[in-house]
Amino acid sequence: MLEFMKSFAFLLICAVSLWGQQASPAVAASADPVVLTIGSEKITQSMFQDIIASLPAQQQAQLTTPAARRSLAEQLSELKVMAQEARARKIDQSTAVKAKIALQSDQILANAIYQELTAGDPDEASLRAYYAAHKQDWDQVKARHILIRMQGSRVPVREGHKDLTDEEALAKAKEVRAKIVAGAKFDDQAKAESDDTGSGENGGDLGTFGAGQMVPEFDEVVFKAPVGQVTEPIKTAYGYHLILIEERKSKPFEDARGDIQQKIRPEMGQKAIEALKAKTPVVYNDAYFGTQGELPPAK
Repeated sequence: MLEFMKSFAFLLICAVSLWGQQASPAVAASADPVVLTIGSEKITQSMFQDIIASLPAQQQAQLTTPAARRSLAEQLSELKVMAQEARARKIDQSTAVKAKIALQSDQILANAIYQELTAGDPDEASLRAYYAAHKQDWDQVKARHILIRMQGSRVPVREGHKDLTDEEALAKAKEVRAKIVAGAKFDDQAKAESDDTGSGENGGDLGTFGAGQMVPEFDEVVFKAPVGQVTEPIKTAYGYHLILIEERKSKPFEDARGDIQQKIRPEMGQKAIEALKAKTPVVYNDAYFGTQGELPPAK
């Protein structure tokens, strides 16, 4: 496969499209020397730096040495040589290629305007409104658990323990819970019986965590179960869990601010897009596209 198809190829296409085919008005030659000449096309240092700046941060970090920049320049040269030949053969004038170029240009512009629309910081009122509307997202739980694994569990059999069937594991979990309800310490039972040896050594302590950090079956219980009580056995792919909720609280707004800003930006962008669509007339030919919601014909 041709080298220009690899590595930075697609990124280069996008980058080159940002400044077009013709060189932009240059600064004085001494301040902005030509660093790459491909046929009659000259690329100055500032133009090459613009290409680098348009790449994702991860790629930019790899282009800090002359050798890395040369590698990029070689790929760009190969791309440019083939593009120049395509123009010489007037391939860029074909209807199909024109359509692809136009679509690519629109994609780059759409991405640029999206970045601009989501660049500003959300106002304080929007942040607080989001926090209030999604308060459950900031709930945090401090909990302990005891895991009784069953055959097929993702957790290995604990040394000295039997590989229990599903029925045996459930029966044992109920037995351990009965002991705790009768007065046995949860910590002691976790150390003696839990197949999650990591937390078991610490009395089953899972620390403090938020929604979505545990498997769904576990999550569904810990944010609803009464504080201070041991749950009935909860089955997951790991086995049967006995859970003790020690504390449940909500992350304060100031602590959640950074998370909210990250979550709200896509919503800001979508609202801005909807506003743009609302003010721009769009007419679909129903005879060609069908009516909205119409299912495509069965194959």
